[in-house]
Amino acid sequence: MKKTFYSNGKLLITGEYLVLDGAKAFALPTIFGQTLIIESGSNKEFQWKSYDSDHSIWFEDTILYSEITTAEKTEEESVRATLISILREAYLLNSDFITKWNGFKVSTELSFPKNWGLGTSSTLINNIAQWLAIDAFTLLNNSFGGSGYDIACAQNNGPIVYQLDHGKPIIEKVVFSPDFTSNIYFVYLNKKQSSKSAIAAYHRNKKNNLAETKASINKLTQEVWQASTLPSFAKAIQKHELAISAIIETPTVGGTLFPDFNGTVKSLGAWGGDFIMAVAVENPSNYFISKGYHTIIPYDEMILR
Repeated sequence: MKKTFYSNGKLLITGEYLVLDGAKAFALPTIFGQTLIIESGSNKEFQWKSYDSDHSIWFEDTILYSEITTAEKTEEESVRATLISILREAYLLNSDFITKWNGFKVSTELSFPKNWGLGTSSTLINNIAQWLAIDAFTLLNNSFGGSGYDIACAQNNGPIVYQLDHGKPIIEKVVFSPDFTSNIYFVYLNKKQSSKSAIAAYHRNKKNNLAETKASINKLTQEVWQASTLPSFAKAIQKHELAISAIIETPTVGGTLFPDFNGTVKSLGAWGGDFIMAVAVENPSNYFISKGYHTIIPYDEMILR
C-alpha cells in the first residue's frame, strides 16, 4: 500500500484576526504546499519522517498506537505533541487506521521552507483528513484551532473569500487576475510567527462589540479583491492595514520597518513575522535586500492561478 496526498499552502491577504469572529477574508492558495505519503508498516506504530524543502529531515520519530489512543489534551507545543494531538483527534473521528492496520511508514514533504509560515500545519491536517476521509475543518477545530481559511486554501486552487457563519465555513471562489500582479511581491521577514500565539493574543485583547468593525473590514476585503487598478488596490490595502493596526493596537510593519519604502506594504496573517506583501511600480527587490530581507517572491511565482 502506498497512498499520496497533497495540499496547497496559503496567504491571508485581508481579514486577519477578525476572520475568527466572522469577518470576510480574502485568501490566496500558494504554488507551494505539502505532500503526505502513507505506506504499510508494522508493530502498531507510526514511523514518521518530515522533510523540509531542501530534502533535509526536520522531524523524525516513532509514535505508538497506544500514545494516540490514550493521548489527552495538552498545552505542549512540541512537534511530537502536536502531531500526536492531531492523530488523536483523527482517531476519534475515524478509528479505522488504528483498528484495521498494523502500522504505517509516513513521510511528509514540503515544497517551501517550513519557517516560511505558508501552512505546515494546515496542509498536514488537510492531508490527514483526505487520507482518512474525515472533515478537515472539524479536525482543525478539534486539534490545532483557527478560522479554517488555511484549510480552505489547502483545498482550492484559486483565490477565495472565506467567512465563518456561526462556526460554519463559507467559501466563495472569486476571480482575481488584475493586470498589476507583476507589481505585487511577497517578502519574508526572516522569522516564523506562531499562529496559535497570535490568535490567543487577539482573543485576549479584542473589543466586545465587533459588528461595526467587521462591516468595515468586509467592505475593505471586497475593495481589495475587486480592485481594477494598482492605485485603488494599494489604497485599499493601506486602509485595511491602518484599520487592523488600530484594532490590535500594533504599529504597522510599514511604519516600523519600512517607513521610506516607495510603495505600499501590508502584513499578512499573524502580524510580526512570516511574509508581508509589497506593492510598487518598480521592482523593490534591491530595497528589501538593502534592509536585510533576501527572500522576495513575485506574485506569479507564489500564487496559484
